Amino acid sequence: MMDHLEHTPTRLPNVAFTLGQGLLLGLLLVSGPIGCRKHTPVAEVSTAESGIEIKDLASAISESDWNQWRGSDGSGVATDQELPTRWSSNENIAWSVDVPGRGHSSPIVVGDLVVVGTAIDQEQKQSVLAFDRVTGDQRWNTVVHQGNFPNQRDIHQKATNANCTVASDGNLFVTAHLNNERIFVTALNSSGDIVWQKEVGAFASKFGYAPSPAIYKSLVIIAADNLGGGYLAALDLQTGEIAWRRSRGNASSYSSPRIVNAGGKDQLLISGGNRLASYDPATGEPNWEKEAISEATCGTVVTAGDKIFASGGYPEKETVCFSADGQRLWSDRNKLYEPSLITDGTALYGVTDDGIAICWSLADGSVEWRKRLGGNFSSSPVICNAMVYSADLSGNVFVFKASPEGYQQVAKNRLGDDCYASPAISQSSLFYRVGFGSGRDRHEKLICIASSTQQ
Repeated sequence: MMDHLEHTPTRLPNVAFTLGQGLLLGLLLVSGPIGCRKHTPVAEVSTAESGIEIKDLASAISESDWNQWRGSDGSGVATDQELPTRWSSNENIAWSVDVPGRGHSSPIVVGDLVVVGTAIDQEQKQSVLAFDRVTGDQRWNTVVHQGNFPNQRDIHQKATNANCTVASDGNLFVTAHLNNERIFVTALNSSGDIVWQKEVGAFASKFGYAPSPAIYKSLVIIAADNLGGGYLAALDLQTGEIAWRRSRGNASSYSSPRIVNAGGKDQLLISGGNRLASYDPATGEPNWEKEAISEATCGTVVTAGDKIFASGGYPEKETVCFSADGQRLWSDRNKLYEPSLITDGTALYGVTDDGIAICWSLADGSVEWRKRLGGNFSSSPVICNAMVYSADLSGNVFVFKASPEGYQQVAKNRLGDDCYASPAISQSSLFYRVGFGSGRDRHEKLICIASSTQQ
């Protein structure tokens, strides 16, 4: 397979979106045959068939919570608050705690809990863990699956079996896993007890499962694009029953769904399968689909007003802007594959997988500036106080001004040896999942970064 990184075979990307999330997914850059995969027809379900009523629920999420992938609105932009721009192993570290196993699941923060997913491959355990937001003490560790892990050849060597970032409505914590060749969605309460678990469909893995769930009213929505038969599915938050399920074709792609209000209505937006698509999040009915980007994408859609932005992918590369009704406004041949774009509403920013920071004009897609940072990136950036925070795969976090006037670096911080997951921001603290060491000696920590005046 051909890509701009094909001549650097040691730089094989990972499933991480939640990238992480995301996250994190250049998995399509390896070469060689993928072998046969089982095609399973998707049994579509409508809300009329399920009979599930979609309700507006009173929110249990506070303004300070970072309750799902890329924050409460999925944008990656935090409200302004006191936040360090500089830190080190002995400066502005409130606490650091070991996370067992491995995962690209990014942390979320709800109330006094910091929650992440992880996987211990040797024991074939997929788990969700919660830590005290103030002290870092572990509050609970719940195994949601044991055994039935995917075959190692179906998971990229840099991927994990816990890529999904948990989503919460303030009462339940919902996650999704690939297990036993199926996608399972699991909801836990604030004590870590499993409330329900639901199989939502088959999944023919090419390099693993990555998308993170999104909360919409009384539903949790998951994406499962795969070459055996992709789909979107919405489950009732309280019961786990499938409210609707919509077929998406047979392309392996890794982007998480994003729900926004654009053009005067709620839209579920997702890229992948050679298109940018919009659905009604309450019913799964399509609003529009437009050919764009590439077969495989990883980043999550971002918006500014009624403008929609997305980037990727493999094998083509493109960054695009569409209107809320699906009209192409501009496109650019620069791309981000694993990391997501981010915008503060005045300009569009991103750091490419191979370490080039770019600022685009929202109006016409012209490049305002480019700056080579070096290194490789999987983590998606966040913005707070008009500062962009972007972590690379060597453990560096670049902090630069969100300004179209040129690249203006504020700090470069090193903590650990790698960073695949994206950070959470809550109550004047940054929460990073960081890797230390390498090979068999590699281990992960969850780190709370806060200024000494906040500790």
